[in-house]
Amino acid sequence: MAISFEPLRRHFVAAISGFDMREPIDPATVRLFEDAIDRFAVLVFPSQQVGDAQQLAFTANFGPPDIGRKKAVKTADSRLPIEMIDLSNLDENGYVIDPHHRRVLSLLGTRLWHSDSSYQRPAAKFSMLRAVTVPPWGGETEFADCRAAYDALPDVLRAEAEDRFAEHWVHHSRSTLGWEPTEEEIRGAMDPVRWPLVRVHAGSGRKTLYIGAHARRVIGMPLPAGRILLRDLQEYATQPEFVYRHAWQPGDLVLWDNRAAMHRGYRYDLNHIRDMRRTTVLDPASVHERDCGDDGICTKAPTAAH
Repeated sequence: MAISFEPLRRHFVAAISGFDMREPIDPATVRLFEDAIDRFAVLVFPSQQVGDAQQLAFTANFGPPDIGRKKAVKTADSRLPIEMIDLSNLDENGYVIDPHHRRVLSLLGTRLWHSDSSYQRPAAKFSMLRAVTVPPWGGETEFADCRAAYDALPDVLRAEAEDRFAEHWVHHSRSTLGWEPTEEEIRGAMDPVRWPLVRVHAGSGRKTLYIGAHARRVIGMPLPAGRILLRDLQEYATQPEFVYRHAWQPGDLVLWDNRAAMHRGYRYDLNHIRDMRRTTVLDPASVHERDCGDDGICTKAPTAAH
């Protein structure tokens, strides 16, 4: 059976059929998926029923692994491989954690609109999230098309965003919720990085907004004015016409392009199991994207990670 792509939104999100993730794939199939990601930004693979090793093997086709906040935050022994991000409310033995536990409170940050690993250079390219166990209600994941949002921006807002840079920091998103990092976590944190508010997507050539909860200020603007600009852009980009909400079923895997879409988790009863496992790959090319000085003026592209 040939692989097919069914659009779930016009030019955004497609459901995949005719593909079994348990089997190895050849370079031509990898390229087929990369072309589809360039077009749709989000790919839904329903009912794949794969294990951790198979998810990791599939992920490896698209780039080097990214372990995200594990570089900056010391965690307890994990029940999952180091290359896999545990987005569940379970402890290392598979039991539901108290909803007031620090780790669960940290996970609340995933309910804010964001792009994975925008707080580092290189940033993340693709993420793949798999549902093992889903709660009786809630727990959906929403995706926002930052390309279509940029295309539709009012002229005044587009002009204000062009050629500006935002600073992203690993602990900012959770700090806005009152979850303050410990002194040890601050000492171990990656340095803040700066990205253009408007980036050009390497695969499609389309301009896209690059914002989200990790962005803490706009370079060259007073802090309040910059944060209002970030909020205005996010509110515009997350209007219903730009958003797809995925209602998970066990076995589903969703792949998305962090360069083209933001995402967030949706609320659920923390007393019920939600076992979600994410793998992510780095975007090595992003190391060489343009940077800016403290005045917001663009400089030559950096040659090494910050």
